[in-house]
Amino acid sequence: MRVRTISKKKSSNYFWAYLMIAPLVIGLSIFYIIPFFSNLFISFTNMGPFGTYKFIGIENYKKILVDPNFYLAFKNTFIYTLISVPITIILSIILAVLLNSDIKGLSIYRTVYFLPAITMPAAISMVWRWLLNSDFGLINFTLSKFGIQGPGWVTNPKIALYSVIIVGVWSKVGYNMIILLAGLQGISKAYYEAAEIDGAGTFKKFFSITIPLLTPTIFFVVIMTLIGSFQVFEYIFMMIPNNSVALESTQSVVYLFYKNAFMLGEKGYASAISIILFLVIMVFTFIQLKFQNKWVHYD
Repeated sequence: MRVRTISKKKSSNYFWAYLMIAPLVIGLSIFYIIPFFSNLFISFTNMGPFGTYKFIGIENYKKILVDPNFYLAFKNTFIYTLISVPITIILSIILAVLLNSDIKGLSIYRTVYFLPAITMPAAISMVWRWLLNSDFGLINFTLSKFGIQGPGWVTNPKIALYSVIIVGVWSKVGYNMIILLAGLQGISKAYYEAAEIDGAGTFKKFFSITIPLLTPTIFFVVIMTLIGSFQVFEYIFMMIPNNSVALESTQSVVYLFYKNAFMLGEKGYASAISIILFLVIMVFTFIQLKFQNKWVHYD
């Protein structure tokens, strides 16, 4: 009788447990899992703008291998990631440390730096597109007051990508800062007090206590920032006009996907591009997870 009661109670617990996670599982299935496999199937077809398709095997993937636009887009994406991720992480750590100290107007500073994280990327892009306008933008106007001829920030193919990087870094720093700030506040002050007794200075405490104990949070931030950088799209789409000579030197892999799927109507080829991007992100994430034990300290 006792065994039956325990078994019945266990079954009831399982029922409520599955019921609680059911909305999440259903949501993930509808918005992520099913669309992913649907997209994977489409990548093996020649689906066009009207939904008709024919199964063509790996022809889309063969096309990618000889498509110079894909390699150029991947190069742009890699440059964006290689530059923006380290700068974003470093600035986020510096700001988090500064805003973890006792200064006047602390809450105001935190709010100001976090505002870009809750602002729509489209709005951010439109504002920066105006600021960086070569003819009447505020930045070039300010430079002209000092006798400096401002460049074509979003029209010059040689610097347009770096302009996008500036906007990307500016918009991501605040979000990472808040996460790192939470990690900093989880570090016990006893470590710093002990280090001060031993005569450790500010930099010694920062590199010997703060950074090592913050590595789990840094690891999370690095992964999320890396994934986001590989998926950069909004800033390029909103800041660089379709007819601009700078578009080719700035378009990312996601922009190339959008261009083929919704402008050229080659949905099968666009799906193949997205699958390749997924595999690249998965490989980079796996590498980070594989080597995290070499620099991430959980105790």
